[in-house]
Amino acid sequence: MKSEARAGGTGSSRLREALLWVVAVVLMVSAAGYQRHTGPSYPATGQFLVGGYSYEYELVRNELTTRDARVAIPDTEESVTGTLVYKRFRTDDDFVEAPMVAEDGELVGWLPAQPPAGKLEYFIILDTPTGRIPIPDEFHGNVVIRFKDPVPLFVLLPHIAMMFIAMLIGVRAGLAAIFSPGPMRRLAWASLVVMTIGGLVLGPIAQKYAFGAYWTGFPFDYDLTDNKVLLMWLVWVGACVFIGLKSKGREGMARLAVVAAALVMVIVYVIPHSARGTELDYELLEQGVPPSEALKSGREG
Repeated sequence: MKSEARAGGTGSSRLREALLWVVAVVLMVSAAGYQRHTGPSYPATGQFLVGGYSYEYELVRNELTTRDARVAIPDTEESVTGTLVYKRFRTDDDFVEAPMVAEDGELVGWLPAQPPAGKLEYFIILDTPTGRIPIPDEFHGNVVIRFKDPVPLFVLLPHIAMMFIAMLIGVRAGLAAIFSPGPMRRLAWASLVVMTIGGLVLGPIAQKYAFGAYWTGFPFDYDLTDNKVLLMWLVWVGACVFIGLKSKGREGMARLAVVAAALVMVIVYVIPHSARGTELDYELLEQGVPPSEALKSGREG
C-alpha cells in the first residue's frame, strides 16, 4: 500500500510539474506575441474607404540602412493617385512629396535610406474622385520609421531566443516558488545565467551592429530597452544572491524573492520592445558629429 501511495504521489508531482511548464510556456508565447505587435517596428495598420469599398493597409516602420524603404498600399483602380509625403523626424525640414506608382495591384513609394537609428515621419495623400484622403488619418498621426544596420543572424537569433528562454525559466521559477519549490533554486540561477548572456552580452553586441553603440541606457543615456533589461537583471541577481545555492532555513522569504523577481520580469516584458529607444539626432549630425556619437535615447515616438 505504501509503495502504491508513493507511486501515486510521484505521478501527481510529475503532473503538477508538467502543468507548471505549460503555464510558463503559455505566458512566454503570449509575451512574445505582445512584444511583436506592440513594438514600434510593427507595421502601422488601418483601413481607408474609396468608392464605397474598404481597403486594409500596412505601413512599414522598420528598415535597413542598406536600402530605401518600400511603402505600399492597395491600388483601388478607381482613378486614384497617391503621394508619399515625408521628412526627417524631429527636424524643421520641409516635407518632401513623392508621387507613388502603380505596381502589381499596389500604389508604391520609396523612402530614402537613413543612417543607423535615423528616423523619418511620413504619410500618404490619396487623390480620389470625391476628394483627398490622408493615410493614416489625422487621428492616428504620421507614421515613424527607424533605420538600422543589418545584425548578423548568429548574433540576433541567439539574443532573441535567450531573452525569451530566460523569461520561460524565470516564470517557471516563480511558479515553482508558489506551488512546488523543489526546483526553484536551479531554475532561478538558470534564468539568471541565460539572461546575462542574452541580455548583457549578446544584447549590446546586437545594438552595436544595429546602431553603432553597445549601450545607451543608464548611466550613459535613457534607452528604455537597455534600462529595463538592466533592472530585470539586477532584480534577479538580488534574488539569486538572497536564495543562494542551498536552503538557508528562510524558505518563505526565499520563495517570496523569486516570485517578486518573476513578477518584475513579466512587467518588463509587457513594456513594448524598443519603446523610447535609440534614435539619431540630426542636429548633432549636421554639426559634424559622427552618427555613432549622435544618438539620443528615451524620447517618445
